[in-house]
Amino acid sequence: MWKQLILAVGALVLLSGCAQSPEESQADAETNAEFDISHPNDPFEGFNRAMWTVNYDYLDPYIAKPVSLAYVDYVPSWTRTGISNFLSNLEEPASMVNSIVMLDGDAALTHFNRFWLNTVFGIGGLIDIASAANVPKISDRQFGDAMGYYDIGQGPYFMFPVYGPITLREGAGDVVDGLYPPLSLLTLPQSILKWMFEGMEDRAALVQQESLLTNSPDPYAFARDAYLQNKEFKARGGKASDLPELDESYLDDDLLDEIDDY
Repeated sequence: MWKQLILAVGALVLLSGCAQSPEESQADAETNAEFDISHPNDPFEGFNRAMWTVNYDYLDPYIAKPVSLAYVDYVPSWTRTGISNFLSNLEEPASMVNSIVMLDGDAALTHFNRFWLNTVFGIGGLIDIASAANVPKISDRQFGDAMGYYDIGQGPYFMFPVYGPITLREGAGDVVDGLYPPLSLLTLPQSILKWMFEGMEDRAALVQQESLLTNSPDPYAFARDAYLQNKEFKARGGKASDLPELDESYLDDDLLDEIDDY
């Protein structure tokens, strides 16, 4: 949940942050709030804001954040790395197929090579042999990205408790991604464990970036718009030629590195 929210916020700043000064952006947000300007992809904003409050004000500070920090602090790093590598390797075949659908043969080949190298020589993916063999990890490709590549709209935006943000297009894409092996071989409990381990690592890694949301005059709208624009950015294959460049002094080096890896 929080990786999508905060990295999407960072991506939004990277893509369009210099179009306005910080003072202008804050003034626009306050104007939108004053006149209740709704977002076309957010027809259920009242419900979504209530769920955001549940997530942001209660579930995260009292459950997600302390549990994630405890996991990082008390589980050996080599164990966490192995788990993270294994879970990431499960998604490579889906990313390969979706890259083919998006007509990106280079990315498809990279995902394919990473999967077989790590599966065969990396003990089922526990060890990232592919990166050591100069086959670096690249951004995952979801079927929702592939649908966006062919100009299928995102549809309504939803905010769910615990799960976080999703659109109709991304939800349908997640269902399709779950049909690809080895993800299709996971049982429901195994899928939940995968989501939990990934979520704990992602949440703990983002502690230093929390100010992106807390300093926003409207954290909900900022996170929503960032999420939607980041999904469109991924659907274009990481191309944003129509968007202005950013003075990267708005962000620190750690966030820039995380956005590049996203």
